[in-house]
Amino acid sequence: MKKLLALVLALAMILSMSLAYAEPVTITYAHFSGSGAQEETLKKMIEVFESKNPDIKVDIQITGYEDYFTKLATTIGGGNPPDVFEMNMENFLSYMLRDACADVTDMITTENYSEGTLAAVSSEGKVYAVPMSFSTCVLFYNKALFDQAGVDYPTDEWTWADAQAAAEKIKALGDDIWGYYQPITYNEFYKSIKGNGGSVLSDDYSQFTMNTPENVAVLDAMIARVRGDNHVMPTKEELAGRGDWDLFSEGKLGMLITGIWAFPTFTDKCAFDWDIVVEPGFKTPSTFFFANVNCVSPASEKKEAAAKFIDAMGSDPDIVQLRLDASWELPAIADQSKLTQYIDMTPPANRKAVFDSMDFAAAPPALEEQGAVVEIVDNVLSTLETNDMTAQEALDEIQAQLEDADLL
Repeated sequence: MKKLLALVLALAMILSMSLAYAEPVTITYAHFSGSGAQEETLKKMIEVFESKNPDIKVDIQITGYEDYFTKLATTIGGGNPPDVFEMNMENFLSYMLRDACADVTDMITTENYSEGTLAAVSSEGKVYAVPMSFSTCVLFYNKALFDQAGVDYPTDEWTWADAQAAAEKIKALGDDIWGYYQPITYNEFYKSIKGNGGSVLSDDYSQFTMNTPENVAVLDAMIARVRGDNHVMPTKEELAGRGDWDLFSEGKLGMLITGIWAFPTFTDKCAFDWDIVVEPGFKTPSTFFFANVNCVSPASEKKEAAAKFIDAMGSDPDIVQLRLDASWELPAIADQSKLTQYIDMTPPANRKAVFDSMDFAAAPPALEEQGAVVEIVDNVLSTLETNDMTAQEALDEIQAQLEDADLL
């Protein structure tokens, strides 16, 4: 009788454990890149994952880019991190250096991803994120304005001098017609100086090198676009509440440096022919390599489910197809043959420039105090369109503030 009772209890325990295991696991997912235009695509991706993994549910927490990283830092600092969180590359590097991303090497199928993007999320042989998508910035140009100005269309061989000459002729077409738009920001600066042999950090990462002659020359050219009587780029006042995308969509901007995620918007809103080329460099091409990655929190108690989710978001064929159909950046998959559909879509006609741009990618500096560095740099750069500070003075000021802050 005792043996029978023990057997019944054991069976009851097993049944209880089975029922408990059958309950779906819910993981939280903090996300920013789908906010707005791609929210429906994101929801469809989650539906695909959940249909294939009925034992896992995903609680999506979408926040716009402007507020996302502050909110995420607050959540993690408060001891309540999401199981999975999305990162752009520069912030990922900062979080990885702070041990805020779990090692997922043995929990994902690494061969599904392209070598370059996987290397970007790895350190000392360990993988700390899954590369979900990548994109580049390119030069968008309005063919109609080029035709009106009698200027040849841009080519992949253009330098900043070529772009400036064309921008001046386009600007001459009217008072509210502008030639070029590239904001004076940290992101645009660190990327552009590479095209003149400049850098933010010394080769051994021991000191900042903001005010070198190479960097000063680049910033001087950026300032010249937006200052003076013959400036080719509008000030904030001249934008009159419009954004750079608005200005381009309205047919009032000849050239714009922005990301390939603008394709759907410009396809929908532009009533003129437009195309793209590799972004011109100061001397040689230099362009952003963006990658959005998914990380698992080291504090998560559901790491296996979380890892399965981020692996699917990066490489599941049906999820990849949804990304391609929506022109939502590019999947970071190893099988490049799947990208043929993307290249064949129009507009723009020259989508090959997206992949050609990868040859000139400028990765963000690996900075543990990324946010603090960006704040110092942008606080100075953001004033340059309206004050008389020279490029040399601005970069001397930035260099001094960074050294005083002791951020390395």
